[in-house]
Amino acid sequence: MHSPKRMLFLDLVLSVFRLNGLLIAEGDTMTDQLGLTSARWKVIGVIALSNAGLTVPGIARVLGQSRQAVQRLTDVMMADGLVQYQANPKHKRSVLVILTDAGKDAYHALRDVQDPWALRNTDDIPIEELETALRLVRRLIQKFDK
Repeated sequence: MHSPKRMLFLDLVLSVFRLNGLLIAEGDTMTDQLGLTSARWKVIGVIALSNAGLTVPGIARVLGQSRQAVQRLTDVMMADGLVQYQANPKHKRSVLVILTDAGKDAYHALRDVQDPWALRNTDDIPIEELETALRLVRRLIQKFDK
């Protein structure tokens, strides 16, 4: 069955895979000068945007990664002083991961690099196209996130 819709969807999937690889490479380039990696950038960003800390499973869910991979990363980030674990009043066994002062400093340094990068790479893309793309990606995430 070679329907146009099927072919478009598979092309979209391959394009998203390619974009993911390119974004990781871009992230590594941006974060290298700060002594970080794109993996740490993602975790720091997710925690910073949560305002109140997240559990490891919560971070994993947002990033679409395994809980075990995020646990290993947050353990290393804790040893490096970027995050700390804090008791979770809503769940005794699943602690919250919060940014330390060093983690907050790293977040602000990342924003100083990330914000101009985001603007530079979207200069020629109308906001309506970005909104449409975001809606589609979120809709697909909902479909597959079971």
